[in-house]
Amino acid sequence: MSVQISAADVNKLRQQTGAGMMDCKKALIEANGDFEAAVDYLRKKGAKVAASRQDRDSNEGVVIAKATADGKRGVVVELNCETDFVAKNADFIALANKFTDLAVEKNPATLEELLSLEVDGQKVSDIIVENTGKIGEKIGISKFETVSGERVIPYIHSNYRLGVLVALNQAVAGADEAGKDVAMQIAAMNPVALDKADVDTHTIEREMEIAKEQIRAEGKPEEMVEKIAAGKLNKFYKDSTLLNQEFVKDSSKDVRKFLNDTANGLTVTAFKRVQLGS
Repeated sequence: MSVQISAADVNKLRQQTGAGMMDCKKALIEANGDFEAAVDYLRKKGAKVAASRQDRDSNEGVVIAKATADGKRGVVVELNCETDFVAKNADFIALANKFTDLAVEKNPATLEELLSLEVDGQKVSDIIVENTGKIGEKIGISKFETVSGERVIPYIHSNYRLGVLVALNQAVAGADEAGKDVAMQIAAMNPVALDKADVDTHTIEREMEIAKEQIRAEGKPEEMVEKIAAGKLNKFYKDSTLLNQEFVKDSSKDVRKFLNDTANGLTVTAFKRVQLGS
């Protein structure tokens, strides 16, 4: 015997789940008017949608960066979807903020730990599946980074398309403003490492090899190749390591000097840069 499904029932389920009106109506019909069963039906539908969209590209989305209230730790989360239209939706941005707030509160060590955390009795991984069903696009968290320090400054750039965390070694007057300036520098200049010693061996070898080939192509004597290549490597360090880069707001000093001028001994101990789709 079929149960009469009213518009009020459909709207109630829609408010409860966020699913579309027609999906809610179908779920209530399938569940014979049982709200719990209808919610389960929608969740199962979401799981099916999620499974059927695993081969789809989800290169759009948002990047959210936040710090704890005491400024000692920061997290950055990238939540992806398939289209720019969904990425700009307020509910999607709110979902990304919810996951980031959870990471700030619970301090997971890895993306896997974040996905296993619960919000209102539901795992993050299940919420993602459920929202895949509601939205009709493949969504997922692709990146999760965290840093700690005496003062951590979060920065979101370019309409949620890039997030930066900067950890400073001192929580002193002027640190927050200086940290934001450095975060903007990181967003714009994309350094490969903090300082010379932090550049990985593979990158150094690659830069040296490229430099040597360029020098040989210019016809320089072989005995000069190593010396000139070393000079080019120093230029690479200046251009590509944060503390040695020219400060974008004042090219007369590098980032190291800018920070030290702000407060004696102030420096960056770590940073993370997450760009949408990269």
